[in-house]
Amino acid sequence: MPEKTHGAPLYEMLERYVSRQNAAFHVPGHKQRAIGLDGRAKQRYAALLHIDVTELPDTDDLHHPEGPIAEAQRLAAACFGAEETRFLVGGSTAGNLAMILGTTEPGELLIVQRNVHRSIFHGLMLAGVRAVFLQPEMDAASGMAVIPDAEQIREALRRYPEARGVVLCTPNYYGMCGRLEPIAEICHASGVPLLVDEAHGPHFGFHKALPKSALQAGADVVVQSAHKMLGAMTMGAMLHMQGGRIDREAIRQALRMVQSSSPSFPLLASLDLARNHLHAMGTAAFEPALAAAERVRESLVQTGFLPLAYDGGGLQPGIFQDPLKLALYDPDNRMDGFRLRDELAKRGCMAEMADSRYVLLAFGIGSTIADADRLIDALKDISANRHPSSLAAVERKMPDMRQWQAGDIPAPVSLARRRYPPTESILLEDSVGRIAGEWVVPYPPGIPELYPGETVTAYNVERLLRWRSQGAAIQGAQDAELTRIRVFRL
Repeated sequence: MPEKTHGAPLYEMLERYVSRQNAAFHVPGHKQRAIGLDGRAKQRYAALLHIDVTELPDTDDLHHPEGPIAEAQRLAAACFGAEETRFLVGGSTAGNLAMILGTTEPGELLIVQRNVHRSIFHGLMLAGVRAVFLQPEMDAASGMAVIPDAEQIREALRRYPEARGVVLCTPNYYGMCGRLEPIAEICHASGVPLLVDEAHGPHFGFHKALPKSALQAGADVVVQSAHKMLGAMTMGAMLHMQGGRIDREAIRQALRMVQSSSPSFPLLASLDLARNHLHAMGTAAFEPALAAAERVRESLVQTGFLPLAYDGGGLQPGIFQDPLKLALYDPDNRMDGFRLRDELAKRGCMAEMADSRYVLLAFGIGSTIADADRLIDALKDISANRHPSSLAAVERKMPDMRQWQAGDIPAPVSLARRRYPPTESILLEDSVGRIAGEWVVPYPPGIPELYPGETVTAYNVERLLRWRSQGAAIQGAQDAELTRIRVFRL
């Protein structure tokens, strides 16, 4: 008998619960009623509150699933190609913390891509493990960082055979990714798991136009934000596991530690519904979004703006681009990404993020041709109303493209949760060569430019000065204006 793949058992359970119209003598306190709400608020929340329940005999328990949650997670594993899937109500952050906590003991070592999301850093701190940070490979055409070179990872594992695993973050925020298969093979030949934060790639592998997923490439643990590109509610994510190189029960226990004991059932149900949509629709689920993104690309010639890597002749071999992420820039260097983002917002088109060169536009499973047409009209209008004399020129500086060398493998570092050495505040321009005493994290994308204990380089200062001049959002720094930075006292 074929395995059932359609249906949404968790959501269907909630519908049955609502239909019984029980008198609720359990939490939450609103008792599935829109108490204290009226007008627009009541209209928006009343229906959702009906399914906002708690752990009951027939609703199941996220941390000990035996009923509809267990069945929903089994269907998700089948859909995404994992051996086991766990639902996350704390976003990919919760999954990243759990996969590190569940893979290591305090004092052990991980090989980690340097340009990872800050939740990976927080996982290293909570686990009390040491990290060997590897610099990423840089795409020559776009200047964007992707995953480290496979041979660099091989050398790091040779030099540190005690490593408990390799942690990567791919795709990057712009949808770019490198080949994971050779890295998975290197990790497995060394007897260690490959752990992947694939927050921005939950849709990978579901359509021939999309890159292969980390699970398909052989990763052992993969964390995905189903809310970023699929149909789940914000904070809805999944952790997938496969193979025998990981301790699954240790990861399950870590999830019990980092996730709420009172998870949101509407959020959990949205994960079940998002998975059911993929099972029911297959590749057709992505056709509208892919068509919308392609419509914009085909119309860019009419707008004066270009997509990432256009002027470099395309991405270098081995690096792939998510077609649902569109990074645009002004080839005349009259408008930086921050300014283009703001101009789009004035015209009702809200971008995902911006940097000193690009504005990033994220299409998702809910995107439509109407969205594409609105964006095209906005870009045309911005182009027609640009005033070069009022725009500062944007200087594009390519990164140092020096090839990786064996001597580049750094020594392990430890990240303290607290009790940093005494710090002092100095001018940002004077900080080259000093040791950072605070976090400096542009958000989005949430990748730390500096972490406490890291040596400040001229490259760091140059980037921070550029962000400062363009009003970028920076988290962690005590001086919100980035005029000064805290460093360890000499």
